[in-house]
Amino acid sequence: MNLEVEQSLVLRSKTDVQAFAELYEEYYSLILNYVIRRTGNVDLSKDIVSNTFLKAMENIQGFQWRNVPFSAWLYRIANNEISQMYRDAKKQAISLDQLQEAYGFDFESSELTEEILKAQVELEERHQQFLFYQNKILELPIKYQEVISLRYFEEKSMKEIAKILNKREGTIKSLLHRGLEKLRNIDD
Repeated sequence: MNLEVEQSLVLRSKTDVQAFAELYEEYYSLILNYVIRRTGNVDLSKDIVSNTFLKAMENIQGFQWRNVPFSAWLYRIANNEISQMYRDAKKQAISLDQLQEAYGFDFESSELTEEILKAQVELEERHQQFLFYQNKILELPIKYQEVISLRYFEEKSMKEIAKILNKREGTIKSLLHRGLEKLRNIDD
């Protein structure tokens, strides 16, 4: 969505719920994927994203357009919700085994073709690798988690991250560098 269309929608959403619904449709998946990557918990992420959009809707009157994508504001709200969740509950990422137990997945008894089984093994390896790195990232202070997640999981530029976190670009570069250095030094 280009900035002009987005600005129009944001301005209309201050008086028109349907305009906000369009913003919701546009950005829900983006914000949900980001929160899932940060928390590792789908159900918790849905709650956080619901709170994110609720807060955005409740505070849309105070939102001032500054030629920054609306998504930057949503990321900022989501980051605050994630931080609040960690302060409140110290939740841990859920493992694939726990997901299998909770939802009744039984991969071993399924009659899968060899190709599907191979794809599943690859997906499992990638998922385990993702969980490994995600758990390492979760050991870092929140300020580093945010920057690393936005840069590498959301593939945001330094400029976009600076707008999302409301910090200078140089500060973002420094946080990213320090965060990656701390990540390298975390024991396996």
